[in-house]
Amino acid sequence: MSRDLGLRGLRIRGRSALVAASVTALSLTASGCVVVHGEREVLPAATRAEAADALREFTAAYNAADKAYDGSLDADRTTGALADIDAARLKAGRANSPEGNPGHVPLKLTDAKFTIPEKAGWPRWFLADAAGNKGGDVRWLLVFTRDGLDDTWEVAYLTLVAPDDVPEFRTDEDGWAEAVPADAGDLAVRPGELSEEYAAYLKDGGDAFAQGPHTSAWRALREKRSTRPGLATQYIDEPLTDGDYAPLALRTKDGGALVFFTTRHFEKQTAATGASVPTPNKNVLALTTGEIRQSLTMEFVSNEVALDPAEGGVEILGRIQGLTSAKGE
Repeated sequence: MSRDLGLRGLRIRGRSALVAASVTALSLTASGCVVVHGEREVLPAATRAEAADALREFTAAYNAADKAYDGSLDADRTTGALADIDAARLKAGRANSPEGNPGHVPLKLTDAKFTIPEKAGWPRWFLADAAGNKGGDVRWLLVFTRDGLDDTWEVAYLTLVAPDDVPEFRTDEDGWAEAVPADAGDLAVRPGELSEEYAAYLKDGGDAFAQGPHTSAWRALREKRSTRPGLATQYIDEPLTDGDYAPLALRTKDGGALVFFTTRHFEKQTAATGASVPTPNKNVLALTTGEIRQSLTMEFVSNEVALDPAEGGVEILGRIQGLTSAKGE
């Protein structure tokens, strides 16, 4: 089942200085200056020390924001799907508890492993894989990204997966990983098309995705909910692929890819004449505009991580979904 980041509390982020060769290296020669442009050179996205600093700084910012229910304390440490989910979580928390989070437990991430791809151009990014003190026996997968050397490392994707589901990655002799382009044609689904394919699958089904809790089981649950007496529930699913929502993929040892991608989902509940929509919880109400009379439309952002093989169905390993807004009518 999916984990609602807004209700469970999840997040992370960081920044530091990259080694000179990492983005723009300047070397002096007998004939003058030679500039190596990071936007064209294939370089590691970060040093391993920098990646560890980014994770530590993100965790500190996340804990401060969670304790105070103050989104400004880690707004510069998140982007994309995670930013949407977490900002809404903190907004709802502050509305219901202006003095801060009475149940705050600091997040601790240990046993961190970093998969850092070599690539040219921006954004540069890397994967942190750590054990956490929340969520049970799972691995926390956080994708850090930034668009320039002077930018802060931000977390765009955060998902939780079973330890055995984390694949082995293809690396070179120095331990650097391989980023997979969005248009890679040697996979079951091109990474750049996964968001659109997943939205289409949730609507119509098909064989692009392997059965599991985030595919066949989720479709069955939504079908069951849509037929409740006195309450009609409609679903709309949309891809999110541009800018900070762009999919990011790493080549796995077996030739496939681990892909992180984003989708948006709408759920509209409409009560029959004479009936009413079930009263939502206080976190939903805190994000709701309008008056809930006969219908409630909720908007969610979801970030997924999937194993995209060379052949066969794509397997969704993890999904974190958070309510970002709601409207009553």
